[in-house]
Amino acid sequence: MRLKKRLYLYMILLALAVLTLLLLKLYLVSRQPAIRDYDEIRKEGILRITTDYNPLSYYLTDDTIVGFEYEMARLLSRESGLEVQLFPEVNLEKSFEGLKALRYDVVGRLIPVTSANIQFYHFTQPLLLNKQVLVQRKEEKGNPTKVIRNQLELAGETIHIVNDIPTRLRIRNLSREIGDTIYTRIEEQYGYEQLIMLVARGEIDYAVCDESIALKMKERYPHLDIHTDISFTQFQSWALRPDSPVLLDSLNHWIERIKNSREFEQILKRHYKRKPIKTTALPDTLFQHR
Repeated sequence: MRLKKRLYLYMILLALAVLTLLLLKLYLVSRQPAIRDYDEIRKEGILRITTDYNPLSYYLTDDTIVGFEYEMARLLSRESGLEVQLFPEVNLEKSFEGLKALRYDVVGRLIPVTSANIQFYHFTQPLLLNKQVLVQRKEEKGNPTKVIRNQLELAGETIHIVNDIPTRLRIRNLSREIGDTIYTRIEEQYGYEQLIMLVARGEIDYAVCDESIALKMKERYPHLDIHTDISFTQFQSWALRPDSPVLLDSLNHWIERIKNSREFEQILKRHYKRKPIKTTALPDTLFQHR
């Protein structure tokens, strides 16, 4: 009798253990993010794009929203028939975190298309040609900081950068190229606009920013110098998760139609004072990791 009771007890404990494992597995599966590609977006009817908050991308002025990415989002909504929601985020790393967590479908900000980037993300066809420049104050009375004209002069200097992978990699490679140390201060909370303002006010001496944003901010702070290049001219595009291939194809189709429109030429000239770039001959493999 005791043996039978003990056997029943073991069977009950075994059943509870199996049930616990099954429940744990179901919980872990439920915690894993689902794939969100074009079909899922189309069913919901909403395309979520995170973008930078700066005078070029997305900016609130006099109760009016302006910016290149803001106007692109409106044109995308018209082309796709989807509701496009924009989520401003100064920190690029947080934008990528939101992309991975499926909070966003696209990182809609101009990101350099480099060999390092395409290992982790897929990129749309390029929207702009841009480069990184050193932001410093002009050589004038009252400015004791030396003006750097050659990249070799960066040896031993401290440069402030935003927290994004392309800039960190570029400074690291540049340090190797000149054969000396370039010290970097990564600003976790600031974007390009804030860094440029800090240079203009004399709170920091050097920062690295996209040329397009630096040109825009120089209109407000004419005593800035932005004529020292840090990188070569690069294609810049929007980024997506690698598991959204159909969305990428759809975005490229919509963007191609937009880029061939008069409206795109106008918003590009209005915000960047540039003409559209010709990319029809560029292979898709340039923007996707294979």
